[in-house]
Amino acid sequence: MEQKKIKITFPDGTIKEIEYGVLAKDVIKQEIGEGLFKAALAVKINDELKDISTPITKDCNFQVITFKDPEGKQIFWHSSSHVLALAVKRLYPDVKLGIGPAIAEGFYYDFDVKTPFKPEDLENIEKEIEKIIKEDLTFEKIEINYEEAKKILINEKYKLELINDLQKENQKISFYKLGDWYELCKGPHVPSTGKIKALKLLKTSGAYWKGDTKNPQLQRIYGISFPEKQELKEYLTKIEEAAKRDHRKIGRELDLFSFHDEAPGMPFFHNNGTIIYNTLVEFISQIMIKRNYEINKTPMILNKELWLRSGHWDHYKDNMYFVKIDDQEHAVKPMNCPGNILIYKTKQYSYKDLPVRAGEFGLVHRHELSGVLSGLFRVRCFTQDDAHIFCTPDQMKDEIKDIIDFVDEVYSTFGFKYQVELSTKPEKAMGDPKLWEIAENTLKEVLNEMNLDYKILPGEGAFYGPKIDFHLTDCIGRTWQCGTVQLDFQMPEKFDLTYIDKNDQKQRPVMIHRAIIGSVERFMGILIENFEGKLPLWISPVQAIILPIADRHNEYSKNVQEIMRSNGLRVEINTDPQTLDKKIRNAELQKINYIIVVGDKEIQNNTINVRTRDNHIIGEKQIQEFINELLDEIKTKAIK
Repeated sequence: MEQKKIKITFPDGTIKEIEYGVLAKDVIKQEIGEGLFKAALAVKINDELKDISTPITKDCNFQVITFKDPEGKQIFWHSSSHVLALAVKRLYPDVKLGIGPAIAEGFYYDFDVKTPFKPEDLENIEKEIEKIIKEDLTFEKIEINYEEAKKILINEKYKLELINDLQKENQKISFYKLGDWYELCKGPHVPSTGKIKALKLLKTSGAYWKGDTKNPQLQRIYGISFPEKQELKEYLTKIEEAAKRDHRKIGRELDLFSFHDEAPGMPFFHNNGTIIYNTLVEFISQIMIKRNYEINKTPMILNKELWLRSGHWDHYKDNMYFVKIDDQEHAVKPMNCPGNILIYKTKQYSYKDLPVRAGEFGLVHRHELSGVLSGLFRVRCFTQDDAHIFCTPDQMKDEIKDIIDFVDEVYSTFGFKYQVELSTKPEKAMGDPKLWEIAENTLKEVLNEMNLDYKILPGEGAFYGPKIDFHLTDCIGRTWQCGTVQLDFQMPEKFDLTYIDKNDQKQRPVMIHRAIIGSVERFMGILIENFEGKLPLWISPVQAIILPIADRHNEYSKNVQEIMRSNGLRVEINTDPQTLDKKIRNAELQKINYIIVVGDKEIQNNTINVRTRDNHIIGEKQIQEFINELLDEIKTKAIK
């Protein structure tokens, strides 16, 4: 009997015929080449990620996954977490294992141990990891029933907890075997531990099992790994650079903000930080005015009934703060949308009035676990540069395009490039599936019409609609999710929003949620780190400082300061009894854009002597000439 042939289609459209049951790794080696075979970590068969040991048993699309692919990195780092767990299990046989996922950069694994890991423990674990890598153990997948799985996990209470749901579903349970050790996991994984050429353990922290403070606290070890040692070296260099740019450190040095136990996770902005904050808000506001937005302000505390209607009470309650007013339950708003919906409902709009672009710089509060708080990047209260656009279905695409153009205008001002992601319907979603399909197709059409490259993230949308997210890239290659566009057919239905159409009939508007910088606080942190505190002149809290050489130069210096301030410039003066060199050094450390030195010569010539914070000597300048140059630099929002 002739053996069945299988047709496989490669990404470039090439179709090949292979024998039934040939392993994916043999397809790579025989049909593509040895080079890609060596780099292969996994494969995609009909868009499903599989181990390279998977047999091909039906016609399919076939793609090789390497470390260059986002999925490849996730597989590589997840496999590395298994290696970490095996190393810890060898050194500490009594340890109880939690979970070990890949994260945005690297991986972690949670362990239940009697005493926290110390730095010397991490060194020993790394040595054991090196042994496991040299052993080149194969990641071997096995599938067994619940009873067999329970026997393997008899001493692993956390793993037993994880398989209980699988027992109810009566499905096979997937493990990966490394040597004689079995790890509960659905995979896929790299072919063997030898693929991991470089691995570094970075830090430890406490973490509650399943993120619940009622559960035991485990010890989490974070790590990073790469297929080449040079990549690890480059990564560690980037980490060192990031540490130098840490916005928390720079924030203290430049007197921008602080945090206090009296309000954990909530930033206190000092004068200099408030200037940056207000300048950012004003910058976005001016663009909003240019683009015909209204700017609203809604209360922070709203009645429970509103949050029930919006769906937040059911979908977001764990992240909200609550308060009783007149014996009625209220919530501190975690989002601004319901408040702006109430403003919309105060009028009966006609189709001629739409679109309504309702913006708000709304202060929201979200309950974040203390362990995830991180400077301005993860806080419990923050200001969203929010807007909710109410429009007709015919206007929807143009509005989304306008938002994307808005995003591009803002990010390019700071020199940021960005990537785009489209997130589709999640498992727990509100509303008619047909409306979800319309919404997702609309977003795809807009991105395609604007010739934007984008990545699709299945199931990662908001509970009320699909979304486009914008990830900007900073000067050291890190990415940050900031802007978002979310298409929503659900809220207008829930709140009975209407407009009058051409035929004098009531219709539902489409609601678009959008943010450009996302959070003013977080974006400030990104800017501080991107520019290492050396902010562009227009947003810098202190734009220039005047340094009189001696006390006799103080009066002239104050006159120069008054002239510059009258032109709208933020100028300080240092009359402390210090040497000029020390004053200059302090100004450089404070990252003040321009340093103005005044002495006898400058008074005689009615001039100033200018240098930059990077010790570039500009030299003697006429006062008004220099002011005009600064005003032009501010107007153009130059990046220097």
